[in-house]
Amino acid sequence: MSADGESQEQPRRARIETSLEAQLERMDRAREAKQTRGILKDRHITLSHGSGGKATHQLLDAVILPALDPTADGVHDAAVFALDGPGSPRLALTTDSYVVSPLFFPGGDIGRLAVHGTINDLAMAGARPLGLSLGFILEEGLDIDILRRVIASIADAAAAADVRVITGDTKVVNRGKADGLFINTSGIGIVPDGLTLAPANVRPGDAVLLSGHLGDHGMAVMLAREALELESTIESDTAPLHCLAAALIAAAPGTRTLKDPTRGGLATTLNEIAQASRTAIIVEEEAVPLRPEVRGACEILGIDPFHIANEGKLVAIVPVTEAAAALAALRTHPLGIDAAVIGTVDESPAGMVVVRTGIGGSRVLDMLVGDPLPRIC
Repeated sequence: MSADGESQEQPRRARIETSLEAQLERMDRAREAKQTRGILKDRHITLSHGSGGKATHQLLDAVILPALDPTADGVHDAAVFALDGPGSPRLALTTDSYVVSPLFFPGGDIGRLAVHGTINDLAMAGARPLGLSLGFILEEGLDIDILRRVIASIADAAAAADVRVITGDTKVVNRGKADGLFINTSGIGIVPDGLTLAPANVRPGDAVLLSGHLGDHGMAVMLAREALELESTIESDTAPLHCLAAALIAAAPGTRTLKDPTRGGLATTLNEIAQASRTAIIVEEEAVPLRPEVRGACEILGIDPFHIANEGKLVAIVPVTEAAAALAALRTHPLGIDAAVIGTVDESPAGMVVVRTGIGGSRVLDMLVGDPLPRIC
């Protein structure tokens, strides 16, 4: 670069750094002002409260968790507990509900999504799934053939994952009250002795891994729902991750935490981990796997791919000494072929996520605000 070029580049870099520092200061002040749990200004539920982003966390912190368990942080995908004191088998328990619209989309449907999503919540606790429950809320007037298709998909997904559906329930509501079909699930699994995965385990110096491309599920559902005439072959990435997670943990026994970036996308997932561990997560934007067609659709729709839901990807944070082994384990599994190390954990700015862009700048990556893609799962 010429001397003139260098002289022009320095002020630009200074502006970027100053801008980033200003963002961090504003977010620090906002976080300090919100230290007291229970602040919720909304008077009515909106779709944003189901996004998995800021509105969801505010609803949990202000209304739900204080009444049920004041010590809970709402971050974990499954609860881990011992049956009868120290030395007893440890189980993981999760529950979820699926209201995706439309019921069928490229690469999946509500039934397959319900099975995979429940298995994945158990897998993120390191658990081997033992069984699932399914509760159906059916709307009066639903075509029986649609229900048959969903049930067949559930059976296929459970059989392929070698997980049994062991109990369930069915309810019917009046026409117009359930948008065709909703599914509620629960899942139970067993956690290996000595394994504890939690965001609070994360330490500065750790490596951040992502098991594959971002945004496939959310964008596939969005395009199907809105019938947008984009030339695209994007399909949902919905898949069961328990075998992939087990392979990763076997290769990297020091794994700190696992998380599947579903509602709120990678941005919300990383912010949850950073806040729970009081560390900073630094993401290298160019290292994040993203299909060109997903990138193009995001640009057209004005959506940040970091905020789009995924249903067949996991985020892993491991000690840097185990990063190579973890990456190799992911890439040898069919669901992790495109895995990558996307960042590192640092000490500051604590509780925040910073993305280093391809042009040499940095930006704060916040949780999803609002809900540009409602009813994704």
